Amino acid sequence: MEKVYVDFHVIQTVPPSCLNRDDTGSPKTAVYGGVKRARVSSQAWKHAMRMMFREYFDESQLGIRTKKIIDRVADEITAKDPSLSKERSIELAEKIINTANVKYKYGEEKTLFFMGKKQAENLADLVLGNPDATKKEAQAALNEGHGVDIALFGRMVADDPSLNAEASAQVAHSISTHKVENEYDYFTAADDCSAEDNAGAGMLGTVEFNSSTLYRYATVAAHELFNQLGRDKGALAKAVSEFARAFITSMPTGKQNTFANRTLPDAVMVTIRNDQPVNLVGAFEEPVKGEGFAKKSILKLTDYAMLVYGDYCGFPVKSFVIGDGLSAMGDKTDLKGLIEALGKSAADMCCPDGDQK
Repeated sequence: MEKVYVDFHVIQTVPPSCLNRDDTGSPKTAVYGGVKRARVSSQAWKHAMRMMFREYFDESQLGIRTKKIIDRVADEITAKDPSLSKERSIELAEKIINTANVKYKYGEEKTLFFMGKKQAENLADLVLGNPDATKKEAQAALNEGHGVDIALFGRMVADDPSLNAEASAQVAHSISTHKVENEYDYFTAADDCSAEDNAGAGMLGTVEFNSSTLYRYATVAAHELFNQLGRDKGALAKAVSEFARAFITSMPTGKQNTFANRTLPDAVMVTIRNDQPVNLVGAFEEPVKGEGFAKKSILKLTDYAMLVYGDYCGFPVKSFVIGDGLSAMGDKTDLKGLIEALGKSAADMCCPDGDQK
């Protein structure tokens, strides 16, 4: 099967905000090109995407990252056999999960586990039909029917790598296209019940923030995702389309009530390649300078893409662009048009007629 990589390139201006904080509460940053940049971690944006997936996928198509996997399997056992007591369902769930070599004890769960609803059903069916199932059978049940988000973002199980799920998507840390310096907002809060002659604040503090124009990049190995989704062409098309929607329109929620920082991109370029993914962050190794960064960033992205494509890897098989400034780089569309066309294009390349199981 032909390799099919779907690359996403986004220029997005974010107003004063603190989208993603480090352990001290400061906005995350990175040094690139010798200067400090604003940064939003890939984990923060992937979490926002997973939350948006809940709006567009049925619960049965998604995974849940939780410590309470014994409860989830026990609930499926009870649903399938209501005659069992809650205690017996929990006992069976704990047994089959440990048989699969996921070491959990009810009430003492310490680590998160990423599991889809279908996999919880698989384990429930297995233990009800065969309480003495083998490790091989239990692991097969846990590895079958991955949720879309597990297939995209992967699953790591430190105790047993055979339970790992390879991620078919990669999401880069977003960085500003220019130098940033964090600022501080000094705030006070009044005590609504204080005496009239008390003019002091009830509390005071500071919150650190910055504003930036970000370059955001992600890629999906659609051919790998196709296999992970059971070579289902329709499932692949929807997964790629909804990945596009979520990557382009989601926003991490850090300090959102304080800053109301919900913006949409200034420009988007999505390409389909059959050789390798190509991250174009090198366009901003020399930071954008002057006043106004969005238009300059779009121009730098265009110039750099033309250089890289011309000198190294050739132009993409297909390109879509949204917004002004990138029209020379692909077929201009809007978000609705992109969502409708992108998944179908990727699925058709992964699965020519007659190639679907």
